[in-house]
Amino acid sequence: ALAPRCGWVLPGLEQRLTVPAMVSPATARPYAAAAKTAKKDAKRGRQEKGKEKPPPRRRPLLSKPVDDVYLTWLYRRPSYEPEQAVGMLKRFQELDFTYPKQFVYINVFLDMALQKKRKVDPFSSSVTLPHRFTDEVNKVLVFTENGQEAETAREHGAAVVGGVELIKWILEDEIQADFYVAVPAIMPKLIPLRNKLKRKYPSTRRNSLGSDIPKMLQFFRECHEYAVENENIIKTRIARLDMPTEHILANLKTIIHDICTFKPPNFDPIVRRLVIRSATSEGLLLNLDGILPQVEKVEQKEEEHEVDEDQQKPVQESVST
Repeated sequence: ALAPRCGWVLPGLEQRLTVPAMVSPATARPYAAAAKTAKKDAKRGRQEKGKEKPPPRRRPLLSKPVDDVYLTWLYRRPSYEPEQAVGMLKRFQELDFTYPKQFVYINVFLDMALQKKRKVDPFSSSVTLPHRFTDEVNKVLVFTENGQEAETAREHGAAVVGGVELIKWILEDEIQADFYVAVPAIMPKLIPLRNKLKRKYPSTRRNSLGSDIPKMLQFFRECHEYAVENENIIKTRIARLDMPTEHILANLKTIIHDICTFKPPNFDPIVRRLVIRSATSEGLLLNLDGILPQVEKVEQKEEEHEVDEDQQKPVQESVST
């Protein structure tokens, strides 16, 4: 029955009027399938448009700014000769009134690639710089069970000297050193320390295993250590800013030449980019000409010399005949 015209509703009729109409699954299924198909088509269309859209063209970098104020990301980063860069660092210090004896650092970006997806493993090395820039002395531990050798090690500045009794203290981190050297006789007893010391484990390749204790101590107490970080970057200090420019460059070339020994010379140079800076200055990109060792050019000259000899041989043979 319908409600009277006065506007009120009979009991129970209001509930029936407010209940939404139920749609059967059979009736709703075609609409859901159509909506799903439409979404897939729209997604496929967007993907095809994305594929057809060409990649954005990047504006080529300009070579040299004309004005004093410019946007750096629109221009190629300038590179400087080593002598010029060191002179600029010294000038920055004077203009900024910063500490004159601050350290000079280099960031070396490496090309670790070899053939067939192989690459140079991250490495660390120690080198003696021609000009020391700090009074700090490395702490060296000497492994030996010979009393005379132990006395010699102490006389030449060893921080710790001992035999197998040191193994327990090293494993428990009670004794730590910057470098560890040993004589050949004690090496079979130091095997438990191989995993603990890792790269610092005494070895002939690192010149930390031998019988000449004074020579090993002199090297490791004064050497400069560097290591590869983040798989292809070396960050290390090389000098102090108040040192003569030629001394700073000599230390720089010594470290770079040592780095280059970790990749065969028949591959591309391992040093890809080189940046120098002081503790308070910006980084300056260096021109690598004159810094990298001239191995490839020497090989080319030798090959040219061999070719000249091969060309001269037939002439000499014809003359002799």
